[in-house]
Amino acid sequence: MPGPEAFGRLPLHKRLLFRLFLVSAVVGACSVAATAWLAARTATGAIEREQGQNVAADARIHDQLLAYAATHPTWSGVHPEVRRLSRETGRHIVVTTLDHETLADSAPHTPPPPARSVTMLDPLSADTAPATGDAAHGTGDRIDPRAVGPYRLTAAERALLHRYAEREAACLAKSGIKAVVDTAPSGRPTVRHLGRSSAPAPAPLCERVLERTVTDTERKALDQLDGLVARCLSGTGISGIRVGVDFSWSTTEGPTASGDDDITSCVAQSRREQLRNHVAPPAKLTLGPADEADRTAFGVSPRSTTEIIGLAALVFALSVGAAVLVAARVVRPLRSLTHAARQMKDAGDSTPVPVRSKDEIGRLTAAFNELAEHRTRLENQRKAMVSDIAHELRTPLSNIRGWLEAAQDGVATVDAEYIASLHDEAVLLQHVIDDLRDLAALDDGRLVLHPEPIPVRLLLDQVAAGHQARAEAEQIALTVDADDDLWLDADPVRLRQAVGNLVSNAIRHTPAGGTVTLSGRPADGGAKTAGPAEGVRIEVRDTGSGIAEEDLPHVFDRFWRADKSRSRQSGGSGLGLAIVRNLTESHRGTASVSSAPGQGSVFGLWLPARPYGFRRDGEDLTEPTGHDDTSDPLTP
Repeated sequence: MPGPEAFGRLPLHKRLLFRLFLVSAVVGACSVAATAWLAARTATGAIEREQGQNVAADARIHDQLLAYAATHPTWSGVHPEVRRLSRETGRHIVVTTLDHETLADSAPHTPPPPARSVTMLDPLSADTAPATGDAAHGTGDRIDPRAVGPYRLTAAERALLHRYAEREAACLAKSGIKAVVDTAPSGRPTVRHLGRSSAPAPAPLCERVLERTVTDTERKALDQLDGLVARCLSGTGISGIRVGVDFSWSTTEGPTASGDDDITSCVAQSRREQLRNHVAPPAKLTLGPADEADRTAFGVSPRSTTEIIGLAALVFALSVGAAVLVAARVVRPLRSLTHAARQMKDAGDSTPVPVRSKDEIGRLTAAFNELAEHRTRLENQRKAMVSDIAHELRTPLSNIRGWLEAAQDGVATVDAEYIASLHDEAVLLQHVIDDLRDLAALDDGRLVLHPEPIPVRLLLDQVAAGHQARAEAEQIALTVDADDDLWLDADPVRLRQAVGNLVSNAIRHTPAGGTVTLSGRPADGGAKTAGPAEGVRIEVRDTGSGIAEEDLPHVFDRFWRADKSRSRQSGGSGLGLAIVRNLTESHRGTASVSSAPGQGSVFGLWLPARPYGFRRDGEDLTEPTGHDDTSDPLTP
């Protein structure tokens, strides 16, 4: 039944939240006014002093642990470093994984610091890491420069490059340019010009041998990086990207008209992938005082203590009185709901709880009554589900039984084709069981299809062969009329199940001496379809009793039957046609029906010729790929 004021918002004065807010506002105003002046005299100064003392120590700890992560593949040996930093800074240091597993703790027997002091330790995404490369072709990443991994030079390579660097610096000094030699974490030297923000033009007599020299270690690492970048850019049409020792990139195929952002992003992403096994995994750093004695003390005078105790007692009394008053009004309807819920659990049904107010509690009561009514409907549907499952399993089992009885009576010859037919029906039976499990997946589009090119004529012949025994037993002519060269991309098992449900339904409603025809023809999608214009139309036409016009909109509804007086053996459970519609829509197609009482029925399935958008192996392919007609249309 509908709840109080089910449509529209409750007036503000009737909302339980507003009432609770008024009560808490009165209590909060008294407590805040009484204690604010006490807190203001001590809190501000103490917080500022504590923050000022901790900033420098925190920055030092973070930087040194980040350096450890950049130069070690794991955190297994970080304990001595954490204990040393804790002794030097007087801080409680805890290093944990992203899943809160402790890696190192300077004071394992002390409660961990508060969560607000947590920072990240990730050398592949460090806030302090400078961006490398120039503005046009740099990597622009945030990798800590101390994370060198495979770029670390050998002793011989360092010595060679240092000789080149010193030779160039000496040459520049002779030309009047002051320069010094710096060494990067990888061991590679660089020549830095003093007093300049950028390097000047090289002196004409100074050969820049250092800049042109790439060691074997660097070449091997850069070749690996080039491969990772090429793989990252494989879907963009950009190729020929080469990365230099300073991690700036260039192209061997001329300037790029666009895509610089994609290249820069791929270079940074590839560097992180290359270094991932050479640095420690991301971790969390939590910092706090080494012990309770180091925490900032807040002094309170005896007079202030007395005032705080008195105000606390007053606030406590007001809070208890307000809580008792509000709780009494809230608990009574909640007790009624609790009693009704227990009655529903024990007896399977419950009497509707009276709605006595128009606030949130009243709405909750009305919603509970609606839930109880909905639960009763679902229970009735669950009981009907047993017979619905029997309907879905009966058709393939009847076919298998008919073939086996024909073999026992000597009517049919047991050969390879005969065994194949029985096997097909057994497979169909298994898929029917799977479909009952996958009905929810059909409803929300999560069903995974396995499409492949199939001839329409062969598919219809297989369906007809599977139902031939039953049709002959009912004295019904079962024929196939389809083009021999008509092909379709679809899941053969799922589509055969859908067409088989239509044939089974047609045989059930066709009298003896009638005809059921399966046809397949090229057809246009029409205005009602969401797929491409060209497609295939499969029809199952019978000469049965037909369907009334007012019943046509409901034939594909689940659990629906036109004649409610029919038994389930003769009338079906109404689940087969619902599965037909859902399977067809999973193929990006549509199902339709046309009929008139006494003139038979025509059930049609329109399917697109190339149904892009199939879900296969977790993928969602929604756009054409531009492949030729001989390729798989579902391959990206």
